[in-house]
Amino acid sequence: MNISKVVENIEGLLKQADMIGIGSTRKVYRFEDIVIKTFLHSIGYAQSKNEDQMYKSLEMQGLEKHIAPILFLSEKYVVQPFYEQLPLHNHCSYDIDLENDPRMLEDLKTAIEVIDQELDGFDFKDSGNYGLNEEGYLVLIDYGMTKKLYEEQWVPLAEAGTLPQIRFEKCRVCNIEKELRMYGEKDTDNRCMTCGKDY
Repeated sequence: MNISKVVENIEGLLKQADMIGIGSTRKVYRFEDIVIKTFLHSIGYAQSKNEDQMYKSLEMQGLEKHIAPILFLSEKYVVQPFYEQLPLHNHCSYDIDLENDPRMLEDLKTAIEVIDQELDGFDFKDSGNYGLNEEGYLVLIDYGMTKKLYEEQWVPLAEAGTLPQIRFEKCRVCNIEKELRMYGEKDTDNRCMTCGKDY
């Protein structure tokens, strides 16, 4: 898909797109072979800016092959290629075995080390941060949260109930036990994303 056409028509595409995910700071829509992430909070924009800078740094080192590129970035949206989502286990994400998972190639391991040790990134075990390419190998699709951003901004807002945290409970609508995003301890709205808890 032509990225300039996407940018010109992004609002219209969002109306046709399927929402495929929601985190604490970004909401993800799929349209054909791209994803459009909208920002629920300024931290989401900061994450996407970090991803843009990290990708460029990895590209200079020849380590970008299994990292999702940033095709377009503004203060409202980021556009990336779509990669098949990893299946959930019991309606939850899970830890990836970074050393032994056969879907993780050596260049991705090296890229993760660079992001971790040189670019202040973290949280590389969560399966929700990965997709699969056409060959069935892992691609890192969510990598912009740095240790500094997490500790200085995300944690205080999550503790205040401004940003959601994941809790494992039963959805009050579909009655399935799964990961629910909860907005602080006083949030009693135990609906899952599928059943309409869409912030």
